Amino acid sequence: MAELYLIRHGQASFGTDNYDRLSDAGEQQSLWLGEHFARIGVRFDHVMTGTLRRHAQTLDAIRRTLPGLPPEREVHAGLDEYDFHALFAALPDEHRSLADAVKGDSREFFKALRQILHLWTDGALDERAPETWSAFQRRVADARAAIQQSGAQRVLVVTSGGVIGSFVQQLLQAPAVTAIALNMQIRNSSVTQCYFNREAAQLSSFNGIAHLDDPQRHAFQTYG
Repeated sequence: MAELYLIRHGQASFGTDNYDRLSDAGEQQSLWLGEHFARIGVRFDHVMTGTLRRHAQTLDAIRRTLPGLPPEREVHAGLDEYDFHALFAALPDEHRSLADAVKGDSREFFKALRQILHLWTDGALDERAPETWSAFQRRVADARAAIQQSGAQRVLVVTSGGVIGSFVQQLLQAPAVTAIALNMQIRNSSVTQCYFNREAAQLSSFNGIAHLDDPQRHAFQTYG
């Protein structure tokens, strides 16, 4: 079977006016990931990302330390993260207090986000959110189908935590709450591996950060 490496983007710029760009730490995480792949001799024959800037920047950093990546990438919108700003904005009046977490620290933000994702998957935001949970699930499934039909033997995909959580949840045929639980623990620049052919895909490993295991790199084990 062919191999798939799902990479969550490097740390983005939480708390700034533009989340969708790598922080300095996010760039370093991605450089180290490329070095790790080069050291263990992993080579890819197909590369995919979503349309987001942080996806492209993560790939660019990996490319700088991993010689031999294909020069072109396939861009698939199904690999884009859900719009968490839009989900906060779609909160019904009885849950508006959760929106204040956007202005708080990262820990409070992720606590609020978990609650909002449960509302979203339960359909409570469908009337106001620009994308329903079902629509998000469908486009993740479409991206998975594109990967499986690519004809490649080893695929590198740079995407986001929500997509990876949903991707794995679908492979496991688990309920939506599993996607949320997985999403909340996926670390920046982590590696989730799968095996696939045109008919099926299966999980091999989840959320690996071998490139950050050195004690001197523990401060780079981030979630944002």
